[in-house]
Amino acid sequence: MRAVVQRVLQAEVKVGGQVVGKISKGLLVYLSVGKEDALQDAQFMAEKLVNLRIFADEAGKMNRSVLDISGQILLVSNFTLHGDCRKGRRPGFDAAAEPALAQQLYEKVIALVAEQDVPVEKGTFGEYMHVSSINDGPVTFLLNSSRLF
Repeated sequence: MRAVVQRVLQAEVKVGGQVVGKISKGLLVYLSVGKEDALQDAQFMAEKLVNLRIFADEAGKMNRSVLDISGQILLVSNFTLHGDCRKGRRPGFDAAAEPALAQQLYEKVIALVAEQDVPVEKGTFGEYMHVSSINDGPVTFLLNSSRLF
């Protein structure tokens, strides 16, 4: 799994002009599932998202997690994170999971985050979405469940 994680003051996702997910302070997460991913990747990602210390403490240091600040997570599926742009002019998506597996593991990450008492909102899997946010910092990180970076 790959994720782009942004610390936000607010974020929302719309499908067909209707808001389907909205948060205040917390994390906006774009998540992509690879064809080699499995349950342990979902577990890694959920644990990392909930416990990643990227919010400021009293001294202004990144020392608090979304759980520590009583924040929220907006999780948006985004298979294009598995796009390979190394050759040619059009990305290839051979590394992305088939939709059935991708949706299953995307929903599993959402469930695992919710089990840790972090409010979680989501986009609509497989739909064309409009996402808006106010990035806080900006603070943005890349995560990979295979620990490539």
